Formats: sequence, structure tokens, C-alpha cells
Amino acid sequence: MTTPADTTTCALVIVGGAGAVGGMLAGSARAQGDSVTVVDSAPHTQESGGLSGDVTSPGPAMRAALAGADTVILAVPESVAVDAAPVVDRCMRPGAVLVETLSVKSRIHRVLAESAPTRPAVGINPLFAPGLGLSGRPVAAVVHHHSPAVDRFLGAVTGWGARVVVMDADEHDRIAAATQALTHAAVLAFGLALGDLDVDADTLVGAATPPHAALLALLARVGSGAPEVYHDIQSGNPHATSARTALAAALRRLSDVVAEGDEREFGDLMAAALAPLGDHVDDYRALCADVFGGPLAPRERSEGGTR
Repeated sequence: MTTPADTTTCALVIVGGAGAVGGMLAGSARAQGDSVTVVDSAPHTQESGGLSGDVTSPGPAMRAALAGADTVILAVPESVAVDAAPVVDRCMRPGAVLVETLSVKSRIHRVLAESAPTRPAVGINPLFAPGLGLSGRPVAAVVHHHSPAVDRFLGAVTGWGARVVVMDADEHDRIAAATQALTHAAVLAFGLALGDLDVDADTLVGAATPPHAALLALLARVGSGAPEVYHDIQSGNPHATSARTALAAALRRLSDVVAEGDEREFGDLMAAALAPLGDHVDDYRALCADVFGGPLAPRERSEGGTR
């Protein structure tokens, strides 16, 4: 289910607003006229007009900010969010919305049901790197405790340019295991396999086919990311182990068909691999053609002009 836009302005407190996700949300909210107060443990937060401190043990100024907010967003790691949720709930006024941005929803869903059962609450998960911005990109949403104010918040996220897709907590984690945990595992395993093959990097780049260049680009992006983010996706999602197990089994299946089967069986395997795309095969073939239609070689390095 997608959510229509709502342009009503409100007062937001973003805990972790100095981080990548929090900063993206803060910028989007301010651009739409919302009042935003950033709370963060980073030392420079106070210098930039925010509140610096520990949200699990808020001082008077932080408590006052939380009490005055229409919406409080916890853009913090799961360990902090779990401890902070009941504390923040007690500071907030009745009817104000509590939002979390975790990449795994099952545990926080249980925590909020136990520690803040009457608090309007929703989780969002931007399914992309924050540096790309919200415009046109998917944001998964899990409603922990519904209210009209939750609908308004999700409408605001749509108004910020995102495509909000609502699902329940378990569905979110199953989909995230496929779209994130499985994808990242496949890309990182590809890089580890390349290392075992011991191929010279310059020769590899120079001879890269378009599909290989696309995988190298994905490897560069994922491998250069924040380890704590990618580890959390693999270790925190209850369905991630099944995704990695399925990946390993699929590689064994491919190897078995190559070793013991023939071209017909290999064709059957290719058809089975394509099946999850359903009716979207042509759409993704077209997308691939668009990607491969542009230059896929790395940009020239400024210091030497080499590739």
C-alpha cells in the first residue's frame, strides 16, 4: 500500500539527526517548512543549534524538546532505540508520534508493544543509501500503533518525495532479507571470490564485460560502506541467515548442473533463476539495456588520468 502526500507542517525532534539517515530526514523536513530540532551525542551538535546528550538519560532541555514535539524520530542504532523508546515515550505528550528508522523491525515492534503500548508509533526504512536523497525512492513503513497522526507523518514522508510502502514487521524483515541481506551477501561473496582468483586489478578492469563492470561497481559501493550498517543488516534480521543459506545452496545447485547436467538442464536452471521476476522480466531487461548503454569504465583519476 502506498501513502498519499500530506504537506501539513509540524515540529519534529530527530534523535541522531547528525547522522546520515537523520540528517537526510532533517533536511527534507526543513525544506517543507517543518520545525526541526536535532538531538545527537556528537560534540558539534550544540554548536549547530541542536541539543547534545544521551537520549536514554535526557536532561531538562532535551525533555522539554521531546515534550513539545509533534513527532520524534529515533534515527539511531537498534541497541540505542530499544533503550530509548520507553524513556522518550514518557517524555512525549499524548498523541505525538514516535518514529524509528531501523533496518530490522521485528524486535522494535515487540519492544514498543510492551513498553509504549498506547503511543502512536511507526517505523520507516529508507531502502537506499541516504546520500542519494529521498526523491522517488522507496521507504518501507511498519505501523506499530496506528493513529491519524501516523497517517499524517507517512503522508509527510511522501510529500518529501519518497515512495512509502506500508507492510507489517515480519513482512518487512522477509523483504529486507531478500533485497538487502541477500543482495549484499552476493556482492561481498563476489568480491571475496575475485580475491581468491588472484586476478590483476588493472587487467580485470580493462577486460570487464558490462555485467562484470556492473558487479564491480556494486562491489565498490557496498564494500566501501559503513561496516556497522551492513553487519546490522546481516546479523539483526531474523531472516538473513535463510537468505545466505539459499545463496550458498544456489551456487551448489549451479555447480552440480554444470558438472553433471547438460545444456537442457542448464536452460532449466536459467529459467528457474528468472522466475522470481514474474511479469517484470521485460522491465528489467530494458533497465539493464539502459545501464549498459552508457559508459561503464571507471572515470579517469585526476592525479594520473589512468583507468
